Formats: sequence, structure tokens, C-alpha cells
Amino acid sequence: MNCALPDISALPLFEGISPERLAALNLRWSEKRYEPGQMVFDREDDSRDVYFLCSGALLAVYWTEDGREIVYTRIGTGSLIGELSAIDGGARSLAIFARAPSRLLQLSGPSFMTLLDEVPEIRARVMRDLVARIRSLTLKAHELSTYSIEQRLCSYLIRLALEADCLAGGGVIADAPTHLEIAGSIGANREMVSRSMSRLAKRGAIRSARRKIEILDPELLSDGL
Repeated sequence: MNCALPDISALPLFEGISPERLAALNLRWSEKRYEPGQMVFDREDDSRDVYFLCSGALLAVYWTEDGREIVYTRIGTGSLIGELSAIDGGARSLAIFARAPSRLLQLSGPSFMTLLDEVPEIRARVMRDLVARIRSLTLKAHELSTYSIEQRLCSYLIRLALEADCLAGGGVIADAPTHLEIAGSIGANREMVSRSMSRLAKRGAIRSARRKIEILDPELLSDGL
């Protein structure tokens, strides 16, 4: 479905930017809907469009040559996806899948570049987001080279709790990732994650149930990091 200017007021990238200012750029938008497991785009895809997640949840995934799945990140509402290929013209570096029924706004690559050229506030926000991701990847590389599996798991759970604003006794991470998703995110396998989760539960640091992780003792969770 093509649309001239959809309602983008809830998207962080466009906060404070007047609709009239954006309408004058004649950007090419369309709306897309995906069911769980459906692919938005694949790794090595040569498309240049960018996407904004309006509702639902996405996963960014990389497959190794031996078929192992590495989950890079869970993508939440309001996120911008696919901007790297729009900026440098290269192939997609990750595959993006819907984790839940999801509605996305699709913006053509040339329209996205027009946004960066014509709206300095948006260009600055995209730059800050890219820098934040570089910092996050640097931290992840450090953890992979120096932390044990259990330390990586603890660090990952602490980050999830901070993002959910629930790093306190009794705080609950709702819609928690599966053990397989966690394993892909921290460079482990599902069995290692399950064993480490059990050890943390026995020590009284966490309690986990289906799609839910409760933080019982943040200090225990952070011990050894």
C-alpha cells in the first residue's frame, strides 16, 4: 500500500519534525505487515529500502557457514532497520525476521538519503544511533573474549533488565527471549544457557518461567562481572 506521508509521530527518529516539513520532501512510503517467522529481508539481499517498526517485534539473525544461527539483537517498536545498505550501497549484513505479528513502514533508499540530506536533525540522530551500536559491539567483543558463558549471560540479563527498567528485586523481564535466542546473542549454545540459568536460579539470582524472567537479587546477578 503506497502512502504519501503516514502517521510517523510515534517514531523516535521523527520526534519534533513537523509533518509539513516532511511532506515537502515527497518521500516514497509504503506499509508492510509480517507474520511470525516471515522474513523482512535476507542477508546479502541487495535492496536499499529502510524500515520502521510500528508494532510487533523483529529479530536480526546471522547464519554461519556451518548453519549455526547467531541472534544479533531483538528489534523493538520504533526502531529503524536497514539503513546501512541505504547509506553505503552494500548488501544486507543480517537477515531480519518477524518475531511477532508486525507492522512496518517501508521507505525507499533514495527517500531515506533525501531525509539525511535535507533534515539535519534526523541526520544527527542516525549518526548517534550508529555510534551507540558501535559502542555496543565493542562491549560485546570484549565480553566474548574475556567473559565465561555464565558471565556473558549475567551481563546480557542485566542489560535486558536495564532496558525494561526492572533491575531490582522483584523486577520482571516480560516477553523474555528464549534460551536459543539468548545463546545466539552471547555466543553459546542452548544447553549451556539452560545450565547457567539453572545455576543462577539455584543461587537465588533469578526465577524464570515461560517468556518471563524475574530478577530476585541484582547483586547476585552482577557478582563476578
